Amino acid sequence: MAHVPVLLNEVLGILEPKSGKVIVDGTAGSGGHALPIIERLAPDGIFLGIDWDEAMVAKLIRQLAERVKAHEPKLKRLILLTGNYADLPKILREEHLDKIDGLLLDLGFSSEQLEGGRGFSFTKDEPLIMTYSVDRFPAYRALKQLSKMELTEIIRTYGEERYAGPIAKAIWERERKQSIKTSGELQEVIRRAVPKSYERGRINPATRTFMALRIYLNDELGNLEKFLESVPEIMAKGGKVAVISFHSLEDRLIKNHFRDLSKAGRAKLITKKPIVPDEAEKKNNPRSRGAKLRVIEII
Repeated sequence: MAHVPVLLNEVLGILEPKSGKVIVDGTAGSGGHALPIIERLAPDGIFLGIDWDEAMVAKLIRQLAERVKAHEPKLKRLILLTGNYADLPKILREEHLDKIDGLLLDLGFSSEQLEGGRGFSFTKDEPLIMTYSVDRFPAYRALKQLSKMELTEIIRTYGEERYAGPIAKAIWERERKQSIKTSGELQEVIRRAVPKSYERGRINPATRTFMALRIYLNDELGNLEKFLESVPEIMAKGGKVAVISFHSLEDRLIKNHFRDLSKAGRAKLITKKPIVPDEAEKKNNPRSRGAKLRVIEII
């Protein structure tokens, strides 16, 4: 299934990519936002695309190679790297790039990653890895080492799961008997731990626990915090930072950091309230539901 970019027109309208600008996509993935931005930066723009998932970067490189064969306009510089957006200051120094005119983060989960065989999806039975980078500690090993109390806290905090206690207890007890090695096995343990009437059938019982483990294993909130603290250092005056989030904890972090920068006179809030997908987009792309776009301009 191809990944459909969320709020694409809004992002392009805000970042205004054009020749001469320096634009960074810190979650370039397979190019949903990146490719339309690159098209608009020709011929004298600079684009830096990074993603923690090496497979996504490799795919984007292949896509761009096809476009070059088709004689599409080239940029002044086009850089695609495997890396973590939390390390942007270091990456910019290594690439001899100065300040950024536009920066995008899409913290959503790629549909292609769900199909990637790493245990992100509770609808499949795959090796329980759940990490973007091969360097991270996989889920099947983490579950073996986490205490019942630690598991409860992770599921409650990151998943906002009301049945965190029973789910953590079920996972911990299963691990004592036999290791959980696949996403299908974990889904089944969770399903048995919650009431049959869970959320009145509106969502799969494993949804919040899988999300919580993914956030924990990849330190997603820590990476976001580190990135937000670096924003004044890496952005040019007049540069715009656009961040799309899907989780209330992420959105709260972004909202608070942007508000603090505004109060300190270092940025202007472009979105006092987040931009959300309209009904047409939600219908055409159900995974856009819950997306919130917040934007600041550095002053």
